[in-house]
Order: sequence, then structure tokens, then C-alpha cells
Amino acid sequence: MDLVVCADFGSTFTKTLLVSLDDGAVIAAAEHRTTIDTDVLDGFAACLDVLARTTPAAVDAQVRACSSAGGGLRIGVIGNEELVTAEAGRRVALSSGGRVVHVGDGGLYAGRLTALNAAEPDVVLLVGGTDGGNADVLVDAAATLGGCAWPGPVVIAGNVDAADQVSAALGDGGVAYELAANVVPRIGVLAPESARAAIRSVFLRHVIGGKHLSASDDFVAMISGPTPDVVRSGVEVLADRVGDVAVVDVGGATTDVHSVVELDPEESGLTRQVVPPTRVTRTVEGDLGMRWSAVSTVERGIEFGVVDRDERTALTDVAQRRRADPGLVPFDRAGLADDRRLAEVAVGVSLRRHAGRQQVGLGDGGRIVERTGKDLREVELLVGSGGALRHADRVDADALLRGCTGTDVPGGWLLPRAPRVLVDRECVLAAVGLLASSHRGVAEALVEGHLLGAD
Repeated sequence: MDLVVCADFGSTFTKTLLVSLDDGAVIAAAEHRTTIDTDVLDGFAACLDVLARTTPAAVDAQVRACSSAGGGLRIGVIGNEELVTAEAGRRVALSSGGRVVHVGDGGLYAGRLTALNAAEPDVVLLVGGTDGGNADVLVDAAATLGGCAWPGPVVIAGNVDAADQVSAALGDGGVAYELAANVVPRIGVLAPESARAAIRSVFLRHVIGGKHLSASDDFVAMISGPTPDVVRSGVEVLADRVGDVAVVDVGGATTDVHSVVELDPEESGLTRQVVPPTRVTRTVEGDLGMRWSAVSTVERGIEFGVVDRDERTALTDVAQRRRADPGLVPFDRAGLADDRRLAEVAVGVSLRRHAGRQQVGLGDGGRIVERTGKDLREVELLVGSGGALRHADRVDADALLRGCTGTDVPGGWLLPRAPRVLVDRECVLAAVGLLASSHRGVAEALVEGHLLGAD
């Protein structure tokens, strides 16, 4: 049997699946606390021991892995204008599997360089200017980074006509950099793929080793990319099978939403966004989570109308206990119900932020319909992930997801109308993403047999 171990080094748990490359079957699964305090491979070794008890050949299997351990990938974005290139850079950074910790526009004069430093990004994404357009801000920002000998890698994805100047400014300062195509080659066009590939490259070459998560080079060798970027690939495989899809991953500190939705060009006139939506989209909600971000989850829930004001006090108390004790694992009925409610709030708010909104206003010709964001109404499948959903009762978890959809949600939110719902209980999507490019048939078999077939 030809085997592969697919591993996801998460911020809290390292999760592994032993997969047959012959037929895409999951032979065994294991998880262990991510041993960030010692060496991340300690936890992986514990998982491998469990897998080997089922199938001894697991110890000799090839390994494919992704990682969000040690805080994952932190990206700072510097662009020209807030509403165009900086926003485009933010979207590209998110789609690359990073957590955007800083977005700046208009250059890197002293105050903004200080803010970028304070955000402590692993990678800086430098964007700005359409091809053949203004290059002053892009060149000046590169000169600032080169002049201060910026310690981390920089991805250049701005006006291609300025590439030589920007490269020289960074190179003269000893700054590691990677060139990519412009993310906004012209107004109204978002071209993320080249920048995504460059970010993945610097993540593998500079960030994984730079975090010193392991004393062994084996860890660097097994990593294919940041976990959210790998999961994104898995979501695309899933979408090829079922059509429009959205995935909500509720974590302790953040809630990630991925969506793959075919865009309707006939409806493009309804949007007023300078940077248009893309078919594949990821958002990261850093203030929505089950533990570290529990209190702000309740606050955002009130803001978005997901939490009733009469439950504010009780739910805030629940959230404060979880923020104070992130390792809390409830086993009693009341504690499990509280976790379920927090997860419901995180899912409800994150879907609203990810989705678009339709509102009726007044224009010169009378009433007009305007949309912002991404229309998720035709999403056929909504997948939930994260410990709060994976460990919940199947019926309860499905009901939670369904409760966050529908056509009667006030506010004009373009949420999924009536999707099929399921939970990724085996953490299959990461494995699907890890195998998507090298073993497409196996990745598709995993989707069929262990995600769709397990519903």
C-alpha cells in the first residue's frame, strides 16, 4: 500500500491523517497538542506513534504538511490608496493564507514605519500603482524598507515599470525580496495568483525556518504552505465537485471563511466596489473566536444583531471565563451549550462580514439597488470546521449552521439561502489541499468518501 501522512500543525493541535494513495481511503487518524513549547515535531512524533499502531508502515510513509503554528503567517500590506491597491493587497494577503496584521497606504514615512514595526509581520506585501501608472509611493516605500535594513522578506507586487527601482532599493539594504506581477495591473482588475505564489515561496524559505519551531530541518522539508492557503486549495477541489461552496472554520482566536462562488457578470453593474469580488475569497476575523477572542465575539454579535441585548450580560460572563482560561474544555451540558452559542455567534457574524449586502437607495433616476461584498445566496454547500463544531452532536452542529442562513435575515445580507450543511469532522480539507496538485484523484476521493460521503 502506498501511503502518505497528511499533517496540519495548528496553533493548538497537530492533526494527522494516514491516507492511501491507491484509493484515497483514510487508514488512520491521530491528533496531539502542538508542542510549540518544545519542538513541534514532538507532537507529530506522538501522532505518528498512534498511526503506526494501526499500520506499522506509517513510519516510512512520505509526509505532506501545512502549518499555522507559532501564530501562522503574519502579513503587512503597504499600498498607494486605501480603496484601491491597499485593499487589493489586503485581499491577496488573505487569499495567500496569511493573517493581515497591518494595512497602510500613502507611503512609509516615520509614523507609518513605526506602526508596521509594531505589527511584527513575517512578510511585507508591497503594492501600488497600476502598470505604467504612478510609482512614487511604491519606490519611496521600498527605499524606506531598504534604508532601515528591514529584517523580514518583502514581496513586490506593484507597478511593474518600477520593479527595477524597487528591487535595487531593497537589495542595496540587504532586504530579502521576491518579485511578482502587479496585483492591480489596471483599475477594476485584481490579479492575485503571482503574488500568492511569491508569498507562499517566502513563507517556506524564510518564515517556517525563521520561527524556530523545530531544531530539525525535517520540519521545513515537510511543509507545503500555510494551513489556510492549503485549505483554500481543498475548498476549490470541493467546489469543483459540488458547485458554489462556503467553509467556516471557528478557532480559539480567529474565524476563517472561505468561499468559491461563480460570479454573474450581468450583475456587476450593481456593485460599487473599486476592487471587485473574486471567485475564490478568504476572510479572517481576528476578533471572532471561542477563547482568546470570546469577549469581542459577543460584542460583534450585538453589533450585527446576532446577540440579543437581554442575553448580553450572561454571554459576556461566559466569554470572559473562556478568555481567562483558553484551555477550558466543558463537559457538562451547560458548558457545552455556552460553547455552542459562542460558535453560533462567530459563524453568524463571520458569514455576514464575508458576504455582501444589498440595499435600496435613491439616485437621480429614483430607487436604485446597490450591492457590496460577495453574493453567497446561491451557495449549495456550507461546511463547518473547528473543534466547537467537530466535537458537537451532528444534529446540533447542522442546526447551528442552518440557523445562520436563510432569506429572512434582516439587514439585506446576501447569505446562503438554503444550502446543504455538513461538518468536516475528520479535518479532511487540509489533506485534500495538500494532495490537490500532486494526487488530484486521491484528493477527489477524499472529498467523496470522507467529507461528502460521511455526511
